[in-house]
Amino acid sequence: MPTLNKIRSALAGAKERGGRPPAAPHRPDLRRFRHALTAFFALDGFLFAGWVVRIPAVKARTGASDSALGLALLGLSAGAVVTMMATGRLCSRFGNQPVLLGCGFLLPLSVALPPLARSPLALGLVLLVFGAAYGGMNVALNSTAVDLVAALDRPAMPGFHAAFSLGGMLGAGLGGLLAGALSPIRHLLLLAAAGLALAALATRPLLRFPLPAARRPESSRRTCPAPGQGIPRADSDPAPAPDPPRRARRAVAVLGVIALCTAYGEGALADWSALHLTDDLGAGPALAAAGYSVFAGAMTVGRLLGTTLVERLGPGAVLIWGGALGCCGMLLGALAPSVWAALAGFVLTGLGLANVFPIAIGRAGDLAGPGGVAAASTLGYGGILLGPVAIGLLAERFSLPAALLTVALLAGAAALTAAAARRAVLPER
Repeated sequence: MPTLNKIRSALAGAKERGGRPPAAPHRPDLRRFRHALTAFFALDGFLFAGWVVRIPAVKARTGASDSALGLALLGLSAGAVVTMMATGRLCSRFGNQPVLLGCGFLLPLSVALPPLARSPLALGLVLLVFGAAYGGMNVALNSTAVDLVAALDRPAMPGFHAAFSLGGMLGAGLGGLLAGALSPIRHLLLLAAAGLALAALATRPLLRFPLPAARRPESSRRTCPAPGQGIPRADSDPAPAPDPPRRARRAVAVLGVIALCTAYGEGALADWSALHLTDDLGAGPALAAAGYSVFAGAMTVGRLLGTTLVERLGPGAVLIWGGALGCCGMLLGALAPSVWAALAGFVLTGLGLANVFPIAIGRAGDLAGPGGVAAASTLGYGGILLGPVAIGLLAERFSLPAALLTVALLAGAAALTAAAARRAVLPER
């Protein structure tokens, strides 16, 4: 009884102060759930990076020209974009966790398909399957993360994306080490086996804890009663302000554009940073390989600090200043006269863009649930997948440094868009 009285006193005190009751300590199964979800984010980045580092070997195996490879890579983009919206609907109907587990098993299986292709056409078809699994995985991951962030009552989304970046760094590093020792088939089969093992280990904690859906803001809910039905309400209760779903859809579209502007840079630097350092600045192979590594490392550090930054500055400020820093960093990276100055620019770009994508996707989930995550992710991941293609076309038309300036341009556009839509789309928490 004394303990019960203390709890009642604490709740009453919180109510009198106008605050919320103190948060209950996180349950052990919720912590295990978070660890499992973090592992899935890392696996997502690890598998994708493992495929990326074997693109040259797969290109040689299929005998594809540069243009044919570009068309085959569009299969990856098309599969991801088409599947993202469908995955949002599946998450809304069946729940995030079952869909996440399904994609968690499908993605490792599909990563082993590209090295089996013998022609550019076959490569494009299997990349369609891989892209579908990758797109579904990312929507399910982010939708689940939105609900977990709400349960944790902390802006922890950047931490999950830090695991994705860390997984990408590990996947690229391991791929570089194994490239000379293993064929693409054996390498990606090993990745598939590791991914299936991790998915099996994560099944129990992800299904054991029934994570509640995050509460959506009033603006994203239907406030009108169905025909013939009334909602009894005390006269003293304020009527909910009418806010049609169209407004939430517009906000999600703005967030998706912000995500696209910054994800474009991530995809561009993944495929073109080493070539820029080699061809334009005369770097050797080892130093050129550090281009994407320092960018990804800076992005990982930025995301590990993301939760603290959002708690102290607010999501709007982090988006605006992050986009601005990314713009300045990429101006330096593209126009620098030396390798070391360009690497410093890549570091600033990674730090600036680190938290823009996670915040935009998380806020879209707050507004519209899995459908919002799917819509914003479709635009955002479209930037990651289509950015390298756009850079290649622009580099052929103009020059690679000029093409890389589009990364700075879009990062600045993301900052300006976030500043213009800050009050409507990104209210401070």
